[in-house]
Amino acid sequence: MAGLAPVLVIGIGNPSRGDDAVGPLAIERLEALGLPDTELLTDFQLQVEHALDLVGRREVVFIDAAASGPEPFSFEPVIAAADAGALTHALSAAAVLEAFRRISAAPLPAAYVLAVRGYGFELGAPLSDAAGANLDAAVQMLVSRFSAA
Repeated sequence: MAGLAPVLVIGIGNPSRGDDAVGPLAIERLEALGLPDTELLTDFQLQVEHALDLVGRREVVFIDAAASGPEPFSFEPVIAAADAGALTHALSAAAVLEAFRRISAAPLPAAYVLAVRGYGFELGAPLSDAAGANLDAAVQMLVSRFSAA
């Protein structure tokens, strides 16, 4: 598809649930920077329809909060794989890639999950200071990575 940005970044999370807001907040920060050749999306969770957003992309980065794992974040490649629960409406990044693989003859884009460490996910809670610092580090890494490309 002509006109599509070669890089897609999808921020996943619920802004009303404390540190679960890191995905959407990352998208807000990246939007303010006006990165070239990059499209930014946000949603509460991944759906099978997101596979269509991968068409024509060279790279996709899924940003989400992590309740455990490395601090301040991890940045790992994603391999296409079906989710174990076939009836769920929320998918993993790997399942979105698998859906893309099934509907498209095009090669899979390079795909990564940027998992930003969060600590509190209560409804109505603000972003914690610690998750905010982790988000700062994650956005800085992404900006550096995209600038080097």
